[in-house]
Amino acid sequence: MDEERNSLMNKEYLIYKLSDEVKNSCKIPKEAFTKYGVKRGLRNEDGSGVLVGLTNIGNVVGYERDENGVPRPCEGKLFYRGYELNDLVEPLLQEKRFGFEEIAYLLLSGQLPDKEELDAFKELLNDNMPLDHRTIVHIIDLEGSNIMNILARCVLEMYTFDPNPDDISRDNLMRQSIELIAKFPTIIAYAYNIYRHSVHGRSLHIRHPKENLSIAENFLYMLKHDDYTELDARMLDLLMIVQAEHGGGNNSTFTVRVTSSTRTDTYSSIAAGIGSLKGPLHGGANIKCINMFHHLKEAIKDWKNVDELDTYLNRMLDKEAYDRSGLIYGIGHAVYTLSDPRAVELKKLAGVLAKEKGRDEEYNFLRLIEQEGIKCLMAHRKSNKPACANLDFYSGFIYEMIGLPQEIYTPIFAMSRIVGWTAHRIEELNFEGRRIIRPAYKNILGQKDYVPLNER
Repeated sequence: MDEERNSLMNKEYLIYKLSDEVKNSCKIPKEAFTKYGVKRGLRNEDGSGVLVGLTNIGNVVGYERDENGVPRPCEGKLFYRGYELNDLVEPLLQEKRFGFEEIAYLLLSGQLPDKEELDAFKELLNDNMPLDHRTIVHIIDLEGSNIMNILARCVLEMYTFDPNPDDISRDNLMRQSIELIAKFPTIIAYAYNIYRHSVHGRSLHIRHPKENLSIAENFLYMLKHDDYTELDARMLDLLMIVQAEHGGGNNSTFTVRVTSSTRTDTYSSIAAGIGSLKGPLHGGANIKCINMFHHLKEAIKDWKNVDELDTYLNRMLDKEAYDRSGLIYGIGHAVYTLSDPRAVELKKLAGVLAKEKGRDEEYNFLRLIEQEGIKCLMAHRKSNKPACANLDFYSGFIYEMIGLPQEIYTPIFAMSRIVGWTAHRIEELNFEGRRIIRPAYKNILGQKDYVPLNER
């Protein structure tokens, strides 16, 4: 027994020793990046992104360049296949209809569908939503508390059931894309219901998607049965549209394009994108925002007192309050400056939903946090560089009002972004002059002389 304990301790010490040595082996001085002209995070010194590719799909506009080529802040704009996001969302709000399927058609094909094309596309998606028995059993067998990991594992498993998984012809890529878009809501809904059953001891419900329902409606039905309103479903639909695409440079889409450039199969590429989106600096940020909001609701006694709020926000920035990260979650974006068009749209949606749910007071408090958070952050930076609320600032609040659990906030992001991912994968594998994406890293460690084992 003592021998076994000593062996375990020795192994634990070795892990500690190796980990400790990493402190030195991973040291790269910040000034070295400037010395060698390296763009940290693939970003220029002025904050703009390093140009690494061309696309016809999404366009993210956060700044304009003057006559000298110097970037200057502007109101943010987001274009899907040349159409401004607001122009796509506003008609859906006014007409009170579902539009995610229409946007999916647009992003995949480059064209807005007519009514006949849209109806046929909706039917095609609906036909592909059900999961076969093998996949359902597989999801049930999967253990784990993270739905994103379960989603990634299910996507990889789909390779096994695909008759032509490695075929990268346009027809096959489109077939795979449509199947993934249609099946993501079903996988996520089932995975959560199974998680709720195994972890919380709740009843297990496997509801098959219904015909003639939108993807948003079917998702809520599979998740909650009839416990949702029409407005809930329309708000989810619009939220999915807003999250469907964000250019080729966002981390998860770039991951999909990088892996696709190797000509790997669709499922491996999409699983890689899921892994990227899971990160708290990307798709997982919405949970950070809503948790911060809950904390501020408790910490601030008077939700209309600007001075009380500012004092606390400044303490957060000074790493003296909340989680001591020095961050106000949901404020600031790598590209957008004066405004994030997605946050602008979600702010409107949150207001509409808050009115129905009787949560106007919370909504107004959230708006005040946005207003004062931007002001405090800019003052703290001692910079004129503008900041704005980003996508995540309002999305968590909308999810909560719809009655969705936090465990699926990021999976819903994936359920939306799968459209953009597949569109970019198709483009990456079909434009002229494509190459494997292979940037360079500069090695800054000098050469060492080898020392024989018996002399070390």
